[in-house]
Amino acid sequence: MGTGDAQDHARFGDVVAVCDVDSHHCLRAKHHDGIGRGRADAYEDYRRVLDRDDVDVVSIVTPDHWHVKIAVEALLAGKHVFCQKPLTLTLEENRLIRAAFQAHPDLVFFIGTQQRSDRDRFLRAINMVQQGLLGRVTKITAGVDGSPTGGPFTPEIPPEQLDWYMWLGQAPLVDYMSRRCHYEFRWWYEYSGGKFTDWGAHHVDIALWAMGLDKQGTGPVEVDGTDAKHPVAMVDGYPTVDDCYNTSHDFNVISRFEDGLELHLTSRGRNGILFEGEKGRLFVNRGRISGEPIEQNWDDGKFGDEELQKLYRGKPFEGHKENFYRCIREGGTPVSDVYSHVQTMNVCHLSSIAARLGRKIAWDPVSEQVTGDHQAAAMMARKPRPGFEIPVV
Repeated sequence: MGTGDAQDHARFGDVVAVCDVDSHHCLRAKHHDGIGRGRADAYEDYRRVLDRDDVDVVSIVTPDHWHVKIAVEALLAGKHVFCQKPLTLTLEENRLIRAAFQAHPDLVFFIGTQQRSDRDRFLRAINMVQQGLLGRVTKITAGVDGSPTGGPFTPEIPPEQLDWYMWLGQAPLVDYMSRRCHYEFRWWYEYSGGKFTDWGAHHVDIALWAMGLDKQGTGPVEVDGTDAKHPVAMVDGYPTVDDCYNTSHDFNVISRFEDGLELHLTSRGRNGILFEGEKGRLFVNRGRISGEPIEQNWDDGKFGDEELQKLYRGKPFEGHKENFYRCIREGGTPVSDVYSHVQTMNVCHLSSIAARLGRKIAWDPVSEQVTGDHQAAAMMARKPRPGFEIPVV
């Protein structure tokens, strides 16, 4: 994602600095014809990028456990931020990043949830739901597939080009394993949330947006994680071994809302989102959209520029990066913003906690607190390694 995002950003300005704790990745980006073009400065410490007065935009495409620390420090340095999903690792990080952004309203903060810019499928589905074509929606199923299983893996000597200590950041200090690093970080709760956050950040986001539940103060009142399995034994929500993938590979976690709506986040069935209402069903994913409104030849003339502009917060419909840079030039709220994404991540993280504990947990969406379960409440945050704390704004 870093390579793809960087090439997109290069369409709108000069890439003057690239950074990676893996020097091979860093130098490849520096000399890439579509990124650094041999002229960008290369760093292994992101703080050197933030120190530069000539950097206006910071694009963060690190493993998930680094997102919020870099993003908060980028805001404090006066930079506009584009950050890949999922934005946060914990429920506490949701609050930290929202507070940091609230203190810097003159900056644009954009999340890389590209389904928010898919006109012909996801935006069309959202409009149909919001137009009431399904009637009252009672159930949404977000199919996100299951995490892979694997291990035990053998500790290795870190590659010479990789700063493993810095890669770990706030996460616990452990021996290097190639299966913990780079793409594979997704399947370890130490750095990510498995499919709860990897795909949940996309599909839960669309579900909540369609239902108008992407605003602060909204959210489930109960999250049921009783139907979830993990590839390793878990005790009190934590894996008992450190040499195997540990995120859930088989689950159906149910978030229940006060009005009776159920949102099923599941590894079973098709990847995509199924809306079920009193008047019919609607399924959408990255390849198709189907259901009663489609089969009945619903008049797509009702979904034109005016409807798109409403979904795009008053901006014209265009690509994901185009919207980001338009908001930098003109002001306004981007189509993929911090506040709505935090609501999505609340559901994703609660689903992960409930699944790890294997039980139901209660949630107060207004105070944003787990209630009646001290163990679950303790999992809302994680103590970082000394030296890697996230600034509190």
